[in-house]
Amino acid sequence: QVRLAESGGGSVQTGGSLRLSCGLSGASVYPYCMAWFRQAPGQGREGIANIYLTSGATSYADSVKGRFIVSHDNVKNTMYLQMNNLNTTDTAKYFCAASNGACGLGDHVYTYWGQGTQVTVSS
Repeated sequence: QVRLAESGGGSVQTGGSLRLSCGLSGASVYPYCMAWFRQAPGQGREGIANIYLTSGATSYADSVKGRFIVSHDNVKNTMYLQMNNLNTTDTAKYFCAASNGACGLGDHVYTYWGQGTQVTVSS
């Protein structure tokens, strides 16, 4: 059974940085694409970054472009999200997701989801 586990969330002040990790286990077929989503209280889930695991190609939502970097370590089966210059609007629960057949920033693409890790940015 495929399992995704996020870690690295926490509290940080405006302008600070955090790195999230998403460990993948139990996959008999290597995922085609992985992504990061976030959901703030009272808001819908927002896709913020995805990465093709074969090519390493990435894409980002405008809200995080230039501040966040998604990467993947094929040996460790772990995806990362380096978050820089954080601001209060980045406060949310962050989820990782994996897909075997498609890619993108829409949540309908992804089959497998982690439980999420909380990121809180204070001024």
